[in-house]
Amino acid sequence: MIGRILWTATLIGVGALTAGLQLDRQAERDPSVAPLVPAPLRAYAQLPITAAALQGTDAAAALAEAETLVRRRPLPAEHLTLLAAAQAKAGEAEAATFSIAVAGERGWRDPVAQEAVLRIALAGGDQAEAARRYAALFRAPATPDALLASLAPEVLGEPGGTGQQTFAEVLAAAPRWHAQFLERGPRVLPPEAFALIAAKVLLSGAKLDCGQLGTGIAVLRGRDAGAAERLATAAAGRCRELAPPGTFPL
Repeated sequence: MIGRILWTATLIGVGALTAGLQLDRQAERDPSVAPLVPAPLRAYAQLPITAAALQGTDAAAALAEAETLVRRRPLPAEHLTLLAAAQAKAGEAEAATFSIAVAGERGWRDPVAQEAVLRIALAGGDQAEAARRYAALFRAPATPDALLASLAPEVLGEPGGTGQQTFAEVLAAAPRWHAQFLERGPRVLPPEAFALIAAKVLLSGAKLDCGQLGTGIAVLRGRDAGAAERLATAAAGRCRELAPPGTFPL
């Protein structure tokens, strides 16, 4: 009799555990079920639980939930970003800075982490690191143009400076986003910065598409005719059709 009771209890326990794990997995698709998952079984469910805690007023509870999230699922950079937010909410500024820096190293596609690390780099005078983080934000389609435009002067504003040089080097080594640079750059970068960076990329030997470059120059001309003409002159050696009237490219 006792054996049968123990066996039944074991089956019930296994069933409850399986149901809890399935519910936890479902929480990844439907965050509304997260509170139904038993606390010890929360892995995927811990993310919406943490996000909800961060929206509340209890900083200690938010920090505890974020620490649990990172302890159970340490790899996603977004989880470290939430931990940094919880640490900042709890007044642990130094810990938050460290967490966001690690998140930025781990998750180049996490825009929140990239912007935070960029601002940390600027505050520390590291223009090269700021430019690399700006490039990561620039490549992300979800990054608003307004954010890129507001950050660009600080990161890329110095003519021929470290920021422009680093950004140009990153761009030259990534042909797959040349088209994005030529389409987005004239809108969000300071005109002179766009012209100088594009010229640096051309001088590096990177093969920018002449048609796309011409379109970018046309957009730039609407903002700064002088910068557009200087870029057209620099591009004329590779794209003769872009040479301004009266110039004689080699």
